[in-house]
Amino acid sequence: MHKRWLMFCLVFIIVVSGCTKKQEATGSKEPNNAGEAVDEPQEPQDEEERPTFHFPLTGMKSDEEVKGRAIAVMVNNHPSARPQSGLYKADIVYELLAEGSITRFLAIFQSEQPNIIGPVRSAREYYIKLAKGYNSLYIAHGYSAQAKELLDSGYINHLNGMQYDGTLFERASFRKAPHNSYIQYKNILKGAEQLHYEMDTPPPSLTFLTNEEIDHLNGEAANSVKISYYSDPVFSSIFEYDPSIEKYKRFSNGEQTVDYDTKNPVLVDNVLILEADHKVIEGSGYREINLTSGGKAYFLQKGKWYEVEWMNKDGRIIPVRNGKDVGFVPGKTWINVVPTNPGLEKVISFNAQ
Repeated sequence: MHKRWLMFCLVFIIVVSGCTKKQEATGSKEPNNAGEAVDEPQEPQDEEERPTFHFPLTGMKSDEEVKGRAIAVMVNNHPSARPQSGLYKADIVYELLAEGSITRFLAIFQSEQPNIIGPVRSAREYYIKLAKGYNSLYIAHGYSAQAKELLDSGYINHLNGMQYDGTLFERASFRKAPHNSYIQYKNILKGAEQLHYEMDTPPPSLTFLTNEEIDHLNGEAANSVKISYYSDPVFSSIFEYDPSIEKYKRFSNGEQTVDYDTKNPVLVDNVLILEADHKVIEGSGYREINLTSGGKAYFLQKGKWYEVEWMNKDGRIIPVRNGKDVGFVPGKTWINVVPTNPGLEKVISFNAQ
């Protein structure tokens, strides 16, 4: 009897010990005497549940919350000012006629900050209003009478080379005035600090296409588009689509648009070309351009083009169809404005080859 009792105890100990090890291996626990809930292993957080951030003017992803005010700079496009500095880092570039057949750029920076930008040129009223649409700090060197009146009214925060020539703005020795004014990005921030401008708030986001929407883009094939201003080849521009990088390269008067300092090319993902009423102000040679009424436009994305309308929404030029915003491909955007007379059909030519 005693032997049987010892055998029974040994079997009971082995069984209990095996169950305990199994529980430890599987991570399970028995409830405690107080009846408290047992902690279960935590599942790793799903990547899709983590907060995602993107830059408001390009739609490109960011690893952290996006901050930083947009900065809009008047950039010279006279042949004596080419190649320019900093354009390749602009999120959005507007190209409009400034005087005669000469176009000028409004380069808007937010997601990237170039070391230096220029040559910087004088302000016009319609460029100022476009900059305001992105709540930008506006940078120019000089102004028309109408532009000066608008700037002096406090319409927009600004820095102008007329007040800061030789301090915030620098004159390059390799070019002649008025094509030699430059500003370093650090000096923009320095000037903003001196004038107590708020510089942390980013602009509201544009509307961007999803990957699925990009895959289903409809339109006519166009590997390149040429935009001619008054048949002057010096200010004509061509955008050529490179399918190997899925971006457009820009050319001006036959020369590719590259950065003066780094030689990096200007590469864009969206090309919006629109027509608007232009009127020369009598006795000044300057223009008034109607950027509020909306009208006809062509939109180029991923090697295709299609017709849209444009609208001014809160100071921004936005492509629309049937009253709804047309999304941008994530990336950089170039917007060309041409006169309604002669109109898009006369100044635009597409090449599908």
